[in-house]
Amino acid sequence: MTTTGEERERGFDHTAIEPRWQAAWEDADVFRIDDDAEDPEYVLAMFPYTSGSLHMGHVRNYTITDAFARFERMRGESVLHPMGWDSFGLPAENAAEERDTNPRDWTMQCIDSMKEQLTEMGFGYDWEREIATCEPEYYRWNQWLFKRFREEGLVERQGAELNWCPSCETVLADEQVEEGEAPEEPHGDGGAVEVCWRCDTPIEHREMDQWFFTITDYAEELLEALDELDGWPNNVREMQRNWIGKQEGASVAFEIPGYGEVDIFTTRLDTIYGATYFSLAPGHPVAQEIAEDDEDVAEYIHEAEQADEDDLDVTSGVFTGEYAVNPATGEEIPVYVADYVLTDVGTGALYAVPAHDDRDHEFAQYHDIDIVQVVEPTEDADVDPEDVDVQEEAYTEDGLLVNSGEYDGLHSEEAREQFVEVFDGEHRTEYNLRDWGISRQRYWGTPIPMIHCDDCGYVEVPDEDLPVELPEFVHTTGNPLDAAEEWKHVDCPDCGGDAVRETDTMDTFVDSSWYFLRYTSPDLEDAPFDAERATDWMPVDQYVGGIEHAVMHLLYARFFTKVLDDTDLLEGVREPFTNLTNQGMVLGEDGHKMSKSRGNGVSPQRIIEEYGADTARLFIMEAAQPEKELAWSAEEVQSAHSFLQNVYRLAEEYAEGEVETGDAGADIADYVAREIDATAARATEEYEQFRFNHALQAVRELVSLLRRYEDATTPDAEVLERGITTAAKLLAPVAPHVGEEIWDRLDRDGLMADADWPSAEAPEDYAVARRLVENTREDVRDIVDTVGIEDPQTVTLAVAPEWKHRVVDVAREADNVVPAVMQNEELQRYGEAAADFAKDLAGRAQYDETLSPEGERAALERAAWLVEREFDAEVVVLSADEADDGLAKKAEPGRPAIDIES
Repeated sequence: MTTTGEERERGFDHTAIEPRWQAAWEDADVFRIDDDAEDPEYVLAMFPYTSGSLHMGHVRNYTITDAFARFERMRGESVLHPMGWDSFGLPAENAAEERDTNPRDWTMQCIDSMKEQLTEMGFGYDWEREIATCEPEYYRWNQWLFKRFREEGLVERQGAELNWCPSCETVLADEQVEEGEAPEEPHGDGGAVEVCWRCDTPIEHREMDQWFFTITDYAEELLEALDELDGWPNNVREMQRNWIGKQEGASVAFEIPGYGEVDIFTTRLDTIYGATYFSLAPGHPVAQEIAEDDEDVAEYIHEAEQADEDDLDVTSGVFTGEYAVNPATGEEIPVYVADYVLTDVGTGALYAVPAHDDRDHEFAQYHDIDIVQVVEPTEDADVDPEDVDVQEEAYTEDGLLVNSGEYDGLHSEEAREQFVEVFDGEHRTEYNLRDWGISRQRYWGTPIPMIHCDDCGYVEVPDEDLPVELPEFVHTTGNPLDAAEEWKHVDCPDCGGDAVRETDTMDTFVDSSWYFLRYTSPDLEDAPFDAERATDWMPVDQYVGGIEHAVMHLLYARFFTKVLDDTDLLEGVREPFTNLTNQGMVLGEDGHKMSKSRGNGVSPQRIIEEYGADTARLFIMEAAQPEKELAWSAEEVQSAHSFLQNVYRLAEEYAEGEVETGDAGADIADYVAREIDATAARATEEYEQFRFNHALQAVRELVSLLRRYEDATTPDAEVLERGITTAAKLLAPVAPHVGEEIWDRLDRDGLMADADWPSAEAPEDYAVARRLVENTREDVRDIVDTVGIEDPQTVTLAVAPEWKHRVVDVAREADNVVPAVMQNEELQRYGEAAADFAKDLAGRAQYDETLSPEGERAALERAAWLVEREFDAEVVVLSADEADDGLAKKAEPGRPAIDIES
């Protein structure tokens, strides 16, 4: 029966159903996973920083993992889907400073608020596994792991350049440095400088001792293992490759009279004859030594130390008045200090070949330094040697040596190999990756478990004294830990004498480098995690988070996992994440990333209050694939809400007996039943491939079909109920509250969250049949529109004869279609008709798979009701033998002939 518009206005009240089902899930422990689960599906989203409120980026991230976790759970998997809080860090310290409170109170308020919001969104977490990195029960193990890393020789203390505010008398994190105005000078107008975020004082750069994890020991494995991470996006793997930055090259020494030999590292030793100047990084020891007697060099180095690395000028440099001897030519070349040479890359020194390096070329042109070509293209190169003018532009490719003495004509690759021996060099492998400095001069982080004794040096805090807990927060201009006098003064664990605690805290990336392991045993008191269980449950099967963490967090987590395996805390687990998805940004309606500064943000709380969590979830998952940008649209939010109400009303009408059912229309019922099975199969595949929007589109199409089925005939009760149930199940991972409400309305046992996933086997030849039906419907529309038929009465469809199918089969296998068809004895009897059809086929690039004539007729008869309903016309499906010759002649396999009578 057809329902009225008024009846279809009924629907669910999200303010009533969402809290009810959230409570039901909690009471039933739906999302709890037992400790003895065997290798569960581990689904994880990067845990949030405790900012106090969810934004749409959070909602998108957590909807993705929640939907996938629910999908896997309904498929019978044990699923580990935990949540915790990345709760240490500078923002909390800043917030406490602004609000005259302490970081812990602020952080715990934020956690309470965000947990409530996550619950309101219907996210299904095993809250018994909740962790917060700011709790001593967690950061105790940061300290314990620091000590284990130190035992393995992976911790060093060394100098590093830091930001220093002379007014606050403290080190500043990069996040605490802002751009400000320099004071005006008598002969200048000031300018932009880096200033302290708190007092606007221009900062200084100071060399200070810091704690480091020697991640460089794992550089090669971190690089090579990327090739095995097939489940990671290629761009993320490439970003990590670039960050690690492996370079194969050689080192050779250049003599600087008065300063001795200076080693350089180069990947292009073949160009050594073209070296026309020598460059030192401002921090190179020889540069520092020269500066002691040269005011210009000293001033340049001072300015370079204050400059932001991102603002380096390739042409910036100062001539030292010194010369280096090129070991290839014996000539002296000028020595410059230039800030495009980095102290911690290579050796901090290089010979410059302007003819064959873009940066060297730009520097040489600016400083009027000679440019000498020593490599020219080979004969088979893409560029003609005559077209290369190194005075205008560097030639950076390999080639044949010129102006290189006895080595002229040698290929670059051979020259690189030979020159190592010729110039007393050595083969070297360099990495851009640097050791991980974990020291932070701030309060809200894990205290580093070291004590300094004047007699014993640095001594570890004994395991039995862990955790070293943070003292009470003190508002101070400097490091609050340094001001905690009672806390920091202790006895030396070795000699018992007076000693001082380390007042630096750990980089918060340490917290997130192993948190996914703690979820496996969050309450364990005698180890960071249960090694046997973690080995069984790891690696994370599906990890989801922002692309902004593509390098540092993921690299550090990979490093930690490898070290933990090497120290037998894990067994055979070398990588933490099997599959990785980086969700795209959420854009405002203005097309820009949502942000407070732009004022284009949309509050998740407002959407929940107005439309409900399921609407927000459905919109987010329908709008784009997870890795793509998502553009916010109020109209599409309304569409998502309307669709959910439509699905619910369909179930409600059926459950209330408002839909008259019977056994009329067997062909229609058969068609709908096949579509239900096919939709389940299609949606399952799309969920598996993380194409949630495609899965949801399939559900929309199914619901639309069920509505048409309901209106077109007296539907079969079993088919209709199965269709409604299937649609609700397929929708449930994304819109779980509505799914539960429909399940309840249909009087099903238990919870939808525990229900079995629909059978996911598509009917045989379904895809071919669907294409046939859709193409036919489109052809009918085109004829009606083109001819202008206002009131079609009968639509006659004639399928192609068997011999045309045989022609297509022959064409698929033939290089030359027409001769192959005409030489076929079976087809020769169709004479000119077969030849004409073969000629038509000959120009086609491909031949789609088709059904048999009987299969086509059956598929069209099952779907005839769709055409009848769309055009209010009778549909007749004929075989080729039943149709008149004129109509049958037009039919092709997969494209029936069509005649429309008005």
